[in-house]
Amino acid sequence: MQVAGDEKGRPAPKRQARGERRIAQIIDAAAELFAENGYESVTTNAIAARAGISPGSLYQFFSNKDAIVRALTERYVAELTSAHSAALEGDDLDDLALDALVDKVLSPLVAFNRSHRAFKALFGRTDMPETLARATAPLHEGMLDRITALFRARSPQTPEQEVRRVALVTVQIVKALMPLAAGPEGHDRAWYDAQLRTVLVSYLTRALGAPTDRTVTA
Repeated sequence: MQVAGDEKGRPAPKRQARGERRIAQIIDAAAELFAENGYESVTTNAIAARAGISPGSLYQFFSNKDAIVRALTERYVAELTSAHSAALEGDDLDDLALDALVDKVLSPLVAFNRSHRAFKALFGRTDMPETLARATAPLHEGMLDRITALFRARSPQTPEQEVRRVALVTVQIVKALMPLAAGPEGHDRAWYDAQLRTVLVSYLTRALGAPTDRTVTA
């Protein structure tokens, strides 16, 4: 049977739109299951069932679970890139007091993690599968570069190598405490969020000698 399309063999717009909706449906179902059950225990059959389609229909778009994860990763990378841009771009960053800077940079990242539970299930783990680690490595490296540049501008007297190390420690602090700050509602996440910000302000005040409006106790 010939598939309707244009003279160059491209799928008709309606068929293409249906395919894109089905792909999004499968990815959404996978994200829900990864958030609920983790990466390893989820099967393609379970994803198909959650999406309300047959396994055969799923395999028309994705050859296996890893292919679905790669598509989900691409979605998250695009959305997280926007979150990073909102957090790390702006002409006023250098003029902000340190506590205000931490709030401005951290808020969109916390919001992203709270609204993407599957992201935490896939990437907020120390034993992340290599395929996932490779997919997000450029994004994390880019974020580290931008944080390093931000710190260098705020603390020009600090040696370059030390600024880079401070940026790396900052990223690791956020990564370690984000599961608590972005946890489920009703699990004291607002309290943990406040502690994350206080820890960052305290650490950066000492590491970069930066002024702050927030009172920090030892």
